[in-house]
Amino acid sequence: MSWTRRFVLALSAVLTVLATALSTAPAAQAHEERPVTLPDGSGSVPAAHTGEPDLLVCKTGRAAFERRVAGFPAALKARNLALFDRCVRQGYRHLQQAVDAVDRPGMTIAMLPGLYEEEPSLPAPTGACAALKAPRSALGYQILSYAQQRQCPHNQNLVAILGKKDLQIEGTGASRLDVVVDARYAKLNALRADSSDGVYFRNFTAQRTTFNSLYVLASDGFVIDDVLTRWNDEYGFLTFASDHGLYKNCESYGNGDSGIYPGSASDINDGRGYDVPRHSIEITGCHSHHNMVGYSGTAGDSVYVHDNEFDHNMGGASMDSAFPGHPGLPQNHARFERNLIHDNNEDYYPYVADGTCARPPVDRGYEQGVVCPQISMPPGTGIITAGGNWNLYENNWIYGHRRAGVFLSAVPAFIRGESAWGKQADTSHHNRYAGNHLGVDRAGHARPNRTDVWWDGQGSGNCWQSDTGATTPYTLPVCGPRRGDVTGGTGRLVGEPVKLAQLLVCADYDVRARRLPAGCDWYGAHGIRRVETQLALGVAAVLALVGTVLWRRRLRGSRLAGTAALLGLLGLALDVAASTRSLTPTPLPALALLLTGLAWTGLGLALRTRLPRRPAFAWTTIALGALTLLDAFDKAVLMIPWIPVGPAWVRGLLGVVWVLWAVVVTGARRRSAPSPDPAGSAA
Repeated sequence: MSWTRRFVLALSAVLTVLATALSTAPAAQAHEERPVTLPDGSGSVPAAHTGEPDLLVCKTGRAAFERRVAGFPAALKARNLALFDRCVRQGYRHLQQAVDAVDRPGMTIAMLPGLYEEEPSLPAPTGACAALKAPRSALGYQILSYAQQRQCPHNQNLVAILGKKDLQIEGTGASRLDVVVDARYAKLNALRADSSDGVYFRNFTAQRTTFNSLYVLASDGFVIDDVLTRWNDEYGFLTFASDHGLYKNCESYGNGDSGIYPGSASDINDGRGYDVPRHSIEITGCHSHHNMVGYSGTAGDSVYVHDNEFDHNMGGASMDSAFPGHPGLPQNHARFERNLIHDNNEDYYPYVADGTCARPPVDRGYEQGVVCPQISMPPGTGIITAGGNWNLYENNWIYGHRRAGVFLSAVPAFIRGESAWGKQADTSHHNRYAGNHLGVDRAGHARPNRTDVWWDGQGSGNCWQSDTGATTPYTLPVCGPRRGDVTGGTGRLVGEPVKLAQLLVCADYDVRARRLPAGCDWYGAHGIRRVETQLALGVAAVLALVGTVLWRRRLRGSRLAGTAALLGLLGLALDVAASTRSLTPTPLPALALLLTGLAWTGLGLALRTRLPRRPAFAWTTIALGALTLLDAFDKAVLMIPWIPVGPAWVRGLLGVVWVLWAVVVTGARRRSAPSPDPAGSAA
C-alpha cells in the first residue's frame, strides 16, 4: 500500500469521527414523505384547458361578490357575474366538494373570487382517522401511506386531490389575490395533489399552513401558473418525486424553509455530463422573497431555473444532498440562467432566540414579517450548493450579499444514509460558474458581494469564471471556454480543515429546541466566540508555548533560532488576525503561513546545529516548514492540482506529532560532558 493511500485512510478515520458527531447533532429534517418511486417519464407538461369550466366553486352572498368584482375590467366583471349566477344554482361552496365531484380526466374547476377556508375540512380527525398507525417524522407529523391519505384525506390536507388526472383548478379573478385558500394554520398542506398526473393550478393564493401551501407529489406532469403562496412553517410550493413540471409567474414569501422547493425532481440525467436531452422541471418568471431561502431542492435534479428573481431571503437559492429519504441523491444537473439573485441578507434567527418561533404558528406574526428558519443556513448568501454535481450557473446576476455570492461545499454520503466507502466523496464535482454578473446589478451599477465565492476546496472539475472577485480560497480553478474545460483543476477528497470545523459547528441548529450553535457566525458569533478564531488562538497558544520553551532550553544563543522564533510569533499573530476577517478574503492567511513556514525552516536548521544527536527531529521541523510554505502557495498562488488532500491536512497532522516530540525533547535531561581522565591529567 502506498504512503499516499495510507495517509488518506488515516485521515479518513479522523474525518469519520468528526462526521459521526455531525450526523448525531440534532437538527431539523427536510421534507419527510412516504417511500415513493420517481415517475417513468412517459407523461408531458400539461397545456391549459380552454373553454368554460366544468365545475364552479363560490360563496353565496351576492352583495359581497359584487363588491369583490366591482373594480374588474368590464368583460371580466361580466364573465364573473354570469359564472356566479350559474354557481349559485349548480355549483359548490367548498373546493373539496368540487374535487370530489370530478369523475373523469380533463375537467376544469373554476373558483370565483372569495376566501375559501374549507370549513368542513378544518376539524381535527375523529374515529378511525384519529387512530391511524403510521411512523412519525422528526417534526411530529405522521408519514401516511397513499392508502391512508385516501382513507383520511383531511388529517393533513385542507384540500386533497388524490389520483385525479388532467385536472385544472383556476381562479377567475383579476389577480391571484382575488381567490384565497386559507388553511388557518390548522393543516399541514393547503392543497395536496398526490399521484395526479397532468394537474394544472392557475391564478389563486394559498396560505397559512404548518407545512406548505401547494404540494404536488408523485405526479408526471404538472403546471403552477400565476399562483401565490405565503406564510407557512416550511414551504410555499413543494413538488416532490415528480416529472414534466413547470412553475411560471409564481410568487412566494414568508416561509420558514423555501418559497420554491422542487425536491427529488425526476433524476433523468444521472450519469450524464453537462449536455442533457431535457430537464424534469422548469421554473421561470417566479419571484421568491422574504423566506429562509428563495429556492431549495434536496435532490433537486435536472431542474432548469431561468429568468426568476430571488431576493431578500436569508439565502437566494440552494440545492443539497444533506437529507436522507429523498430519491435521486446525490443532487445533480440543476441549471441556473439569467436569474436575479441579490440582497439575500435577512437574518431571521433572532425570532428563534427570543422565543417567537416557539409560539403556536397562529401567534408568531408571519403576516407581519416573522419567518422561523427551519434548518441551518448561512445568511447573506446568493447560491448555496451543499453536495451537488454537474450543476451549471451561467449568466445570472449575483450581487449585494454580505457573506458570499456563491457557496459550495461537499456532503459525505453517510449523511444521506449511504455507508458504502466508495461513495463518501461523491459530491461537489463538476459545478460550473461561468459568465455570471458578480457584484453588479442588471443596470451595471456596482453592488459587490462581500465575498464572491466561498468553497471548502473539496471535489474535482469545479470551476469559476476568470473575473471572479474576492474568494476563499484566494485562488480558484478557472473555467475554459467550453463546458468541461478547467484550468488548474483540483481533486480533493476532503475540504479545508478550518472550513470543515465551521460547517460541523454550524450544523448543530434546532429551531424547536431554540438551539443556535455557539461559535458559528451564521448565528451572530463575533470575535473570540467564532470557532475559526478559537482554533487559531488555540493553535497559536500551543505553538508559542512549546516553541518558547524549546528555544529557552535548547536553542538560546542561536541567532538563527531567535530570528525564526520572532518570525513564528509574528506569523501566529497574523493567523489569529486573519481568522477574525474570514468573511473578507485578504492575503493575511497566506502571509501568516509564509512567515511561519520560514520560521519552521529556520528552527529546523538551528536544531541540526544545536542538537546533532536528534537529526530526525530537525528534519521533521524542516519538513513542517516546507509543508507550511506549500500551504501558503496552495492558498494564495495556485491550488495544487489533483492531490487527494490539501497541504493544510498534512501540515496539521505533522504539527501534532512535532508538538509531542518537542515536549519530549525539551523535557529530556542534557547529557553531561565526560569527566577528565585522572590518569591522563597526571601524565
